[in-house]
Amino acid sequence: MEDRIEFTLKPETIENLEAFSKILDRSFSTIVEEALEHYFVVEQQKLAEKGLADENALTNLDYDEFWEGVDLD
Repeated sequence: MEDRIEFTLKPETIENLEAFSKILDRSFSTIVEEALEHYFVVEQQKLAEKGLADENALTNLDYDEFWEGVDLD
């Protein structure tokens, strides 16, 4: 995998990056890395929650409703 990725940021984002870099005394790379780490954690949580929601959406019946009328004799 290549160590370099090119992307474009809005001017406002660059201004904020420069300002926070000075305020926090951190490099641009550190700020972007921390922001992306946070983003990935949040998105992974959303995906996990969606997976549970999708799994639970397979049925909206409770246990008794699901088995009601089933004759196992």
